Amino acid sequence: MKLEMFDSFDGTRLALHRTGQGQPLVLLHGLFSSAEMNWIKWGHAQLLADHGFEVFMLDFRVHGESEAPQEAEAYPRNVLVRDVAALIDHLSLDDYDLAGFSLGARTALHAAAQGVLHPARLIAGGMGTAGLGEWARRSAFFKRVIDEFEFIPRGDPAYFSMQFLKSQGVDRVAARHLLDTMPDLDLAMLSNITMPTLVVCGDEDQDNGSAEDLAALLPDATYREIPGTHMGSVTKPELGQAMVEWLGDRA
Repeated sequence: MKLEMFDSFDGTRLALHRTGQGQPLVLLHGLFSSAEMNWIKWGHAQLLADHGFEVFMLDFRVHGESEAPQEAEAYPRNVLVRDVAALIDHLSLDDYDLAGFSLGARTALHAAAQGVLHPARLIAGGMGTAGLGEWARRSAFFKRVIDEFEFIPRGDPAYFSMQFLKSQGVDRVAARHLLDTMPDLDLAMLSNITMPTLVVCGDEDQDNGSAEDLAALLPDATYREIPGTHMGSVTKPELGQAMVEWLGDRA
């Protein structure tokens, strides 16, 4: 596993983790998580590398080893889409696959729907229609976690998110700026995503709405259910296995 840094479109230093050789595969992690927490720790990256993929894992700004600037001007609309585009340019990738979990899936779908990125194949994990078209509601939940951080009692629905945010050492000032950069996606734009797409979601995961409905709106999608809740499904081997089975063995 190698770690390197690169400059995004605005000079923000972002972390890139990479492993394996073969078909390029870019992996994007979830909100307040990191490449380490979503892809490396649970063995998904190694499994994909073992099956013939060169795996590139970005830490979004405000996450993992990447910088978390606190200035509001560092957070223009759709900043994460722009960061991923900067990564693709940095790596000079042309023929590549793109996969994301939760926020990573949302970012990948936005980028593909808007024609910013053109992966050969796309994987959206832990994402449904509400996570795309009703982001304001999800964003309000996370803003409350940030704003009431020190006062959320055990048993509150936001308590677990607060604890996770604390465990990851996320800069809350930067995180709040970031939440305001993510617009809703007009679901009609999903028709622009013409590449083969795998929608994979935990059987107990409704955090971002219906993943099955999302798959139904995509022109060329396969739906795959795996065990687990939203936070639990990413820790299970079935996620990496579903990705490998759908992508195919390139080793």
